[in-house]
Amino acid sequence: MTTGTTADTEPESSPSPKTSRRPDILAAAVYTALSVLILHNQWQHLRSEYLRFSGQDQTMWEWFFAVTARSVTHLENPFFTDLQNAPDGVNMMANTAMLGLSVPLTPITLAFGASTTFALALTLGLATTAFGWYFLFSRTVVQSRAAAGLGGLICGFAPGMISHANAHPNFVVLGVLPFILYVVLRIADGERPRRNAVVLGLLVAWQVLLGEEPLLIFAVAVLLLLVLYGVQRPREVGAMVARSALPVLGAAVLTAVLVAVPLWWQFLGAQSYTHLDHNLPGNDLVSLIQFPPQSLWGAAFPMEDVALNPTEQNAYFGIPLLLVVVAAAVVLRRRPVAVAAFVSVLVLMVMSLGVQLVVDETETGITLPGEYLDRLPLLQSVLETRFVLAAVPAMALLLAMVTDELLTRPGSRRHAVVWTGALSLALVPLAPTPLPTADRGETPAFLADGTWREYVDQGSILTVPVPNPGTAAALRWQVATGLEYRIAGGYFVGPSGMADGEAKYGAIDRPTAKLLGTVGRTGIVPTLSDQQRATAREDLSFWDADVVMVPPTDHQDELRDTVDDLLGQGATDIDGTYVWDVR
Repeated sequence: MTTGTTADTEPESSPSPKTSRRPDILAAAVYTALSVLILHNQWQHLRSEYLRFSGQDQTMWEWFFAVTARSVTHLENPFFTDLQNAPDGVNMMANTAMLGLSVPLTPITLAFGASTTFALALTLGLATTAFGWYFLFSRTVVQSRAAAGLGGLICGFAPGMISHANAHPNFVVLGVLPFILYVVLRIADGERPRRNAVVLGLLVAWQVLLGEEPLLIFAVAVLLLLVLYGVQRPREVGAMVARSALPVLGAAVLTAVLVAVPLWWQFLGAQSYTHLDHNLPGNDLVSLIQFPPQSLWGAAFPMEDVALNPTEQNAYFGIPLLLVVVAAAVVLRRRPVAVAAFVSVLVLMVMSLGVQLVVDETETGITLPGEYLDRLPLLQSVLETRFVLAAVPAMALLLAMVTDELLTRPGSRRHAVVWTGALSLALVPLAPTPLPTADRGETPAFLADGTWREYVDQGSILTVPVPNPGTAAALRWQVATGLEYRIAGGYFVGPSGMADGEAKYGAIDRPTAKLLGTVGRTGIVPTLSDQQRATAREDLSFWDADVVMVPPTDHQDELRDTVDDLLGQGATDIDGTYVWDVR
């Protein structure tokens, strides 16, 4: 379909190893340098600052990396831990722990800390994703390495990638995906089917351990592209499928064997669940044409952000880029792969709009295909706005193909000048700005200096407010003190307690956690009943709490007064942290 051996493009000449290697090295160096530039604020302040727009996600990811390193060095089960959400624990495979990355990077985590691993994952993720698509394009649909380099640049540093680089390594470390597609194409061409089947099985298994949601979205996009291409070239696709069937089946079996245990833990192990319904809207239609806030244009001309949050700005292409993509599709209209790519872009954009059309944050009441996609197994757990991320490689393919035409088949100089100008107008405004950081804050002295050990036997520490997806600093403190104690609550995905197996973010809310969370938000000390005090004792027993602590925080005194009343005993002030021994 997209290989150099089809009728869609001429076979690429076989350059010498020396000439083929230099562009690859240059591309890798450029992509790495850009990645470091984008994340240089984080690299300069690894210990003291965090990515400002990450919310609580960076804390969660660093916790995942630290816990995985501990599991490896202590020869513990890497698929489960009870270090948070005591006593129930957390199913690591049912979360985005990225064991395919966190396990290999364990030496980095142990030597330099989880914050270094987090920054390294994001940096390598941007660079390797860009290089992966460059590699695919340069070995399949384009002859010019410069054109392929442009395609890789677009894929690796698209607005959605930069947005996720604030907090989501699983949607940044995507470099395995283009290599999966490359191997599939090699199999479809009949090239070393057995060897490539083994390689494909290994790559897919690795991607499962890097991120299943990106793999699922990628698979949907590739299947869509194949169908659209097959409509135009049914015989060619039929022959490809016939050649690929057995090797791909063999690769699937190999993948299944390799990931059988992790997937068993994910779906049947402790704290597993069946699905996660985000109950969030899809992309606002306006987000498709807006410029990204984290870009040169967004910095110079700020506008209202219609995304869910700064880490989910998955579209934000800007009108110039969309116009250039349309122009490229018109120029390439006689090439089936280009037609398939363009139509797939449109379909994926519609899929990303969710269940109902929203325009400039106004619901229109118009039902979209997402209403039906949301009912399908597996797809119901996908955040719909992310489908548009799969449109980026198809857009990059179109731009790379036109650029390749101009570079390898020189025609009118005027056409080249016009195309270069159009690309500049489309891409320069999207150029990302360095991601900003903010102060991490200090670990409470009660924890940092080890005083907590005097208050904890085998039980857990209950931090007030109880850690949750909105207040997860306790995870960071736990990592900073060596993961030596368990905590109640936390930030993770786990069972909601519903009969249908639906998941939720954070622990199942207990009455005392809700009560203290309300005081933490409002600063209002409630009048408590004997029943609430009895419930608090039951909840402390459930959490297996040895000590309750209120660190320096908003409404700290009000929280202290509330806990005093709940427990019927006064707090001890230890270096600014209020502590209750409840053993």
